[in-house]
Amino acid sequence: MKTKTALFLSALSLSLSGAWATQVQADCGHCSEAPAQAHAYIISPQHGETVDQTFTVKFGLKGMGVAPAGTDRKHTGHHHLLVDAEELPPMDKPMSNEVKHFGGGQTETTLTLEPGKHTLQLILGDMKHQPHNPPVVSEKITITVK
Repeated sequence: MKTKTALFLSALSLSLSGAWATQVQADCGHCSEAPAQAHAYIISPQHGETVDQTFTVKFGLKGMGVAPAGTDRKHTGHHHLLVDAEELPPMDKPMSNEVKHFGGGQTETTLTLEPGKHTLQLILGDMKHQPHNPPVVSEKITITVK
């Protein structure tokens, strides 16, 4: 089951089109619009990298602008980081405390994690911490903390 879930989430993070995106759009009529080519990504660390227990995560965004939470400007948002999340948050409501919010418009953070394998994934939120339509989600990466 874990393998099927991992494959599904991997495919989902790489392509948010088709029936799933249509359903999100139908459920998310009040979400802020995102350009179809918008893309969030993790600059560093890289997928498969081994890092120290305390390390910096740098966020990237293409096709949109970064703005603090509460900023009502078309095609902008702020980053949210999912650490070891099994699945994405609901697309039709503001993101909960299960994700790390960067409402100040930050484009990096320092994390301290226990040794072992961990996953990181970004999702852009609008002025109300809600995913855009279509959602702007990075690929999920796996890192090893030494």
